[in-house]
Amino acid sequence: MDFIHRVAPELREGIAGLPPLHLPEDLAAARNMIPLLTERSDRVRITERVLIAGSGPVRIRIYEPAKRSKHKLPALLWTHGGGYILGQPSGDDALCESFVLAANCVVVSPDYRLAPEHPYPAAIEDSYAALVWLADINNGLSIDLTRIAVGGASAGGGLAAALALMARDKGGPALCFQLPLYPMLDDRNTTPSSYEVTHPAVWNRANNLVAWEMYLGGPAGGTDTSPYAAPGRAEQLAGLPPAYTCVGQLDPFRDETIDYVARLAQAGVEVELHLYPGGYHGFEHVVPAAEVSRRAREGYIHALARALNS
Repeated sequence: MDFIHRVAPELREGIAGLPPLHLPEDLAAARNMIPLLTERSDRVRITERVLIAGSGPVRIRIYEPAKRSKHKLPALLWTHGGGYILGQPSGDDALCESFVLAANCVVVSPDYRLAPEHPYPAAIEDSYAALVWLADINNGLSIDLTRIAVGGASAGGGLAAALALMARDKGGPALCFQLPLYPMLDDRNTTPSSYEVTHPAVWNRANNLVAWEMYLGGPAGGTDTSPYAAPGRAEQLAGLPPAYTCVGQLDPFRDETIDYVARLAQAGVEVELHLYPGGYHGFEHVVPAAEVSRRAREGYIHALARALNS
């Protein structure tokens, strides 16, 4: 059965509306695409700051309830997706607003440097600097330091997983939860699902290989890639915070996600995984009105709310 007929019927319309992406030649055009405008919530305040980190200035986007009580709030450090080569925090405005409203939390999203201009470790350095700042009692955000989570989707999910590893290894900041959604975890691309998805309208093997090479600044799949670049390579997973993730069955990251979650569970980490039949990469954003999209989105939003308020 070909790829299109394996896609869930309610998600097929999204395939037709997705322009094919061919990397590296389409990178500039993809970066210049104007994102769709989303309706803003008047219950969420969005501000920006620039942090001065060891690696240089890092712009961050902050989402918080427009009307806050005097109580300290939990927080999420959210890293946007885009294959480590695309994207910006504002592209996730609607989603981050949903996190704020559902979990009554503060969300901070760093505008980390992108490859290939800034290969690894630029993105994780910027993201970790933002996480350290988020956990600083002097940042003015009034955060409950016992309730800080990391999350992201796709490459952002890979960064979230890497941040959980880095925070554990560096002795902080302490994290209570991680939300790496259909994460980009492994540069080796040797799983069956990494070979399975080749359709030009969705994130596929060819683009994934190019994106990894751009991010690593050279050939992917070598023997010396750091687990902070590709968390799927991490050998020791004990001591990481509880995790929730989901992935579509037709996502090239399906198998590396399942493998990572299985190894987290084997290491004693609490995990929850949802696999969506007929779902391709990022399907819940491509066809947001589909029932399976609503279910997926509500699943991870509510998982965050439970983790930050339990």
